[in-house]
Amino acid sequence: MPSKSKPGDEQYPPQDVHYLKDIVIGSNEPEPFYGNYQADVPIAIDLGTSTWRVGLTNSTEPNNVFPAVISRHRDRKLSKTLTIIGNDVYSDSALKSTTKTPYDGPLITNWDYIESMLDYSFEHLSVQSTNGKVNNPIIMTEPLTCPYNQRKTMYELLFEAYQIPKVSFGLDSLFSYYANSNGRSTGLVIGTGNESTSIIPVLDGKGMLSQAKRIDWGGDQSQQYLSKLLSLKYPYFPNKLNVNHTTNLFKDFCYVSENYQEELEHILDMDVLEKKDVVVQAPVEITVNNENKKSEEELARQAEKRKEQGKRLQKQAQQKRIEKLAQKQEEWDYYSKLKEDNADLPAPEFESLIMRDGFDDLDDFKKYMGSLERSLKRAAHAEDDGGDEDEDMDPAKAWPLVDIPDDQLTPDQIKEKRKQKLLKANAEARERNKELKRQEQEEQMLREEEEQRWRDRDLDDWSTTKKVELAELISKFKDRQKLLESMKDRKSAAAQQRMKNIADLANDETGSTSAASRKRRRNANTTIDNDPNDTFGTNDDDWNAYREISNQSVEEELEELNKGILAIEDKLLKYDPTFHHEDTFAAATTFDWKNSVLHKFVHGPRPNITIEMQAEGLSPEEIVNHPEIIRKNHQIHLNVERIRVPEILFQPTLGGLDQAGITEISSDLLRRRLDGVFQPGGQSYAMANDVFITGGLALLPGFKNRIQRDFTQFLPTGTPLHVRAAKDPLLDAWHGMYKWANSDDSKHAYVTKAEFEEYGPEYIKEHGLGNACII
Repeated sequence: MPSKSKPGDEQYPPQDVHYLKDIVIGSNEPEPFYGNYQADVPIAIDLGTSTWRVGLTNSTEPNNVFPAVISRHRDRKLSKTLTIIGNDVYSDSALKSTTKTPYDGPLITNWDYIESMLDYSFEHLSVQSTNGKVNNPIIMTEPLTCPYNQRKTMYELLFEAYQIPKVSFGLDSLFSYYANSNGRSTGLVIGTGNESTSIIPVLDGKGMLSQAKRIDWGGDQSQQYLSKLLSLKYPYFPNKLNVNHTTNLFKDFCYVSENYQEELEHILDMDVLEKKDVVVQAPVEITVNNENKKSEEELARQAEKRKEQGKRLQKQAQQKRIEKLAQKQEEWDYYSKLKEDNADLPAPEFESLIMRDGFDDLDDFKKYMGSLERSLKRAAHAEDDGGDEDEDMDPAKAWPLVDIPDDQLTPDQIKEKRKQKLLKANAEARERNKELKRQEQEEQMLREEEEQRWRDRDLDDWSTTKKVELAELISKFKDRQKLLESMKDRKSAAAQQRMKNIADLANDETGSTSAASRKRRRNANTTIDNDPNDTFGTNDDDWNAYREISNQSVEEELEELNKGILAIEDKLLKYDPTFHHEDTFAAATTFDWKNSVLHKFVHGPRPNITIEMQAEGLSPEEIVNHPEIIRKNHQIHLNVERIRVPEILFQPTLGGLDQAGITEISSDLLRRRLDGVFQPGGQSYAMANDVFITGGLALLPGFKNRIQRDFTQFLPTGTPLHVRAAKDPLLDAWHGMYKWANSDDSKHAYVTKAEFEEYGPEYIKEHGLGNACII
């Protein structure tokens, strides 16, 4: 008969596995040098906290795009310190450990690094000079609401160190909007950067900085948040996830949910999770070492050696037990004789006598004698299967002193006689136990032979009968379980009966009118040790009261039923081809992983193969070292995190920020802070007609659709809404700087070196694409 296939092998095909990437932003190619340098042509520098984009504005594309990192390397052979910048840092793995950034959040904190990076940029632009100055104007980006100290230091660096003729600062999101419009457009610009997200209304091509808003959340915070979520989800993950890992996971698999609450409610449903769950495999080496595998002869030799060692240890342990028992027998004989010889002494005198031997009092003496008696009784009735050496033993040779009277023996022989008596009693007890076991084994063999003939004659009838017995045992087991559970409910009938038993036991001390109770009250000064009327325990049924109170009988019955269930299931698994591990009572009572939110959240829409391997009977060592288990332990399941991390842009409270999200800020801007007119000619009307998204997070799938949906909800009915994204969200800021530098809009927007020296670092020129002057 063909074997039954496991549920899940065909129903759940293997999931697609993506491999964890450690690649970084940038290129492995050597940094190019610009071949068309011209003096007086503005140099555009998009000073991003993650990436710098540098180029002359006589080219439509930036010449150098490199990560904003720097590394200082000490060459001991040359006794020189080398400064490595940008993509070159990742060319050597030894440099990665010393990688640093000049930024702390959105602000510059190490100006020496910035100067080195500017040197690097000018060098690769092939900047030439005959007067020791950089003769090109500079167009540079800066953060929204740039602090005075930041701009002041940048002014000083450019004008005093490089002697540039003039400089102009602007905002990357407004430059990107300028590149994607005619320069006089009106719209709402949503700029998502590496450190923050800005929302700036633009009117006739100029940003309204008085109404601009910033959310302190960007790409860097997103990858950090994803890293924390994964650390909580997989606290014992064997691989350490670095910044590059989490950044790539965020970019490759996260997306903006169009309806976060609704999707969150159903994302762990099996049909949804099948599509949304992403499996990421971390690097792992699974090697099978065949060299260490030993031959069968070597394994047999080792097993025989272990067996011999075990026998030797058993003999040593047995010898120690015999010596201890002999010592206890001597103590028992000594103290018993002491008790007999001083039986006529009053209790105080006898107590003082035994206190000389180290006892605390008479009770301590009684407890010690009781423990000695129990130990000797256990030894006399102990079961010992390893008694082969006692077979065919001649008592006259093995224990020659047992039958000789004490008056014919010396004191040493009397001590040896006690040991031999103990050994003889143990040997006789072992023989009795062996005979009983032999009879039980014979009866068991007869029963098994009868069952075997039954199976050979009619397997179906045997299987049906065993399954009926199994069902009856399971039914009894469940009834006993219910009874045990009902004990926890003080209002249940079982609990009430238990309380009644307790009350009956305590009734003798309260108001019972039985004859025994009256006798107890007449002997009020008696104790449990000297009460002549205390006959509790003389009848074995008396102890059933304690068993009923403590539920011990129910627990023992459950244990016996469970043993019976396991025994029948073992036979069915062995002989019935239609009975499998998933049909066992244990498998039926285990949790359903499909209904476990935690299981689906951590392991995805697949059963835990560890449980399946345990059901197959594999040992723990085999399971731990199984290649598939090792591979699974190096996997990450992304499901809820895919939408939770980007959702912080719309609900910052999820990330611990006490700020409003994009939708709430935009609604407040369009409906309250601007004119709020959603008819042709109104500011809000024009801005709703051109909602522009730019920056690195604009590349997240679903961003545009989410903005479209959320804005539709708060805008008045009939308001035209148009949402668009930048053609190149990463490079369009530089493209806008290029376009602006080659237009008339930039002619009067530069701050010259002379103006800086005259007006100081507080002075800036407003040009609609940068920060506003607050003086």
